[in-house]
Amino acid sequence: MKKFIALICACLLLVGCGNNNSGEAQFDCTTLKVFNTGEYIDTYRISAFQKKYGVKVIYDLFASNEEMYTRLLSGDKYDVIVPSDYMVERMIQEDFVEEIDWSLLSNGDALMPAVKNREFDPEMKYSVPYFWGSVGIIYDKTEVDPADVEREGWNILQNTKYKGDIYLYDSERDMFMVALKALGYSMNTTNEAELQEAYNWLVKVMNTMDPIIVTDEVIDNVINGLKSIAVVYSGDATYMISENENLVYYEPQQGTNIWTDAMVIGKGTACPLLAHAWIDYMLEEETAFDNSIHVGYTSVVQSVYDEISADELVGYGGISSYTARQEYEKDEEFHYNEHQRKKIADLWTRVKAVQ
Repeated sequence: MKKFIALICACLLLVGCGNNNSGEAQFDCTTLKVFNTGEYIDTYRISAFQKKYGVKVIYDLFASNEEMYTRLLSGDKYDVIVPSDYMVERMIQEDFVEEIDWSLLSNGDALMPAVKNREFDPEMKYSVPYFWGSVGIIYDKTEVDPADVEREGWNILQNTKYKGDIYLYDSERDMFMVALKALGYSMNTTNEAELQEAYNWLVKVMNTMDPIIVTDEVIDNVINGLKSIAVVYSGDATYMISENENLVYYEPQQGTNIWTDAMVIGKGTACPLLAHAWIDYMLEEETAFDNSIHVGYTSVVQSVYDEISADELVGYGGISSYTARQEYEKDEEFHYNEHQRKKIADLWTRVKAVQ
């Protein structure tokens, strides 16, 4: 019934019966600039927001946190930005963000406890969670022995039984996380010897396993069976499993990255009230539901998380990647450390050169 009512409301918005209050009258602002990554929203929700508040949304995309940061350094200005946890931490340290006025967020209480007060912003003064999840292994259970994956975890990437059948993800942070966790180290280590061991671990994978390093093409390639094992984000895994029932997502017992992407308000925004209205709109139950269903990533809104994770017909019920692991002692979130960032960026370039 909820979905039927939501569909009726969506249709009414499209034909123009939404709230036509002037953005200038409500917010002293008529244009909102939003900076987000990839396909990370149901685009209908952008037009619905514009209709509801009588404003224009300029919605720009970035390919990585580092690209986003470079754009801000060059002088680009945005009212709402959606960086990852470690980048939120950096932006707080370098004064790129405004404080959140939680009194303006009527839906703030909808957030699930698991995403609140994370280490990158423990008092939630500067950020509001948007999506969250983990990094793990996706594999085809008809081609890969589940016992191998569960026994070896990240070390399955060095099991020569699966040589030539592996995708690595082209992200230095995530791949060094994999290697460091496989070795029993913290993914936030700055210890030179541990980072060198992680580099050697990855070089061994390159030399013995003939992996292919990819980005978003991993999604369709694994769905279509081109390779049987890949390192992926949980949200991508959710979509992949929904398209291919032979696929399984696994979070290794050695630990992994539990990440959060969050909404922040750009420093010096001319539209603070409209920026808060956008953030609050993203937390509305129907908006959060549509966004999560559309992109496959895990909602931060408790009621939406509960519904989608339980519903096998409309949602992603039964798909483990949608319900990322919580409060496991070996899991971590990334922290910003410039020394480590430069070190692993250099080492990952050298790993890829092994190809």
